[in-house]
Amino acid sequence: MFEHINQKKERLDAHRPLPKYTVKSLREKLLLEWTYNTNAIEGNTLTINETKVVLEGITVGGKMLREHLEVVNHRDAIHFVEEIVQKDEPLSEWQMKSLHHLVLKGIDDEYAGVYRDQQVFISSAEHIPPAPFFIKEEMEQLMAWYEQAETKKMHPVARGAMLHAIFVGIHPFIDGNGRISRLLLNLELMKDGYPPIVIKVENRIAYYEALDKAHTQEYDDFIKLVAGEVEDSLNLYVSAINKNTS
Repeated sequence: MFEHINQKKERLDAHRPLPKYTVKSLREKLLLEWTYNTNAIEGNTLTINETKVVLEGITVGGKMLREHLEVVNHRDAIHFVEEIVQKDEPLSEWQMKSLHHLVLKGIDDEYAGVYRDQQVFISSAEHIPPAPFFIKEEMEQLMAWYEQAETKKMHPVARGAMLHAIFVGIHPFIDGNGRISRLLLNLELMKDGYPPIVIKVENRIAYYEALDKAHTQEYDDFIKLVAGEVEDSLNLYVSAINKNTS
């Protein structure tokens, strides 16, 4: 499953460091697309051009304050992910809560960075997240799984996909679990030198269906979906290499 991904990653690594302005433009492109798509999946109605305008500090008329905050907050959360990667910090529950605080600040300050104290349900999914009093135990089990030797040996794409799926199955927060799970997926990939990926809003149905299967411990479809998005991001970087070397 990962043969093409490994080959493209090796090609990317062989040409690092990429030119400064190429890296800057790629980062800005992916930050915009990541922010637009992750929010659109959750129902944000801003278009990709409107998202770009909000990231530039301009208010879009006729749109809710919450939708503006979702864009700005997600950008700040991406910056925090980049900081974790640069510092090579190990994954922790504190990081997850901090990411959630960034995502929900100004939107729901009471629950920003705080595990939920109520039962929640995932719309259109058969899976029911655990009751609130099980969250601490489930998150400890997630961290134990993440830190075990077998998990460390997994391909980064599979490990990141499973981290996403297990986390969102726990659904530890009142709101914002999807955004956090996609941030954690990209955090895991970026730690291993992969560019961030974009789960595209047009793939939302396939994404939800694969996640629903993952909640029954059948992870293959979800890993394949993530692998496809990883290859798309690698293709973008490889195309930049080809243009710079042609």
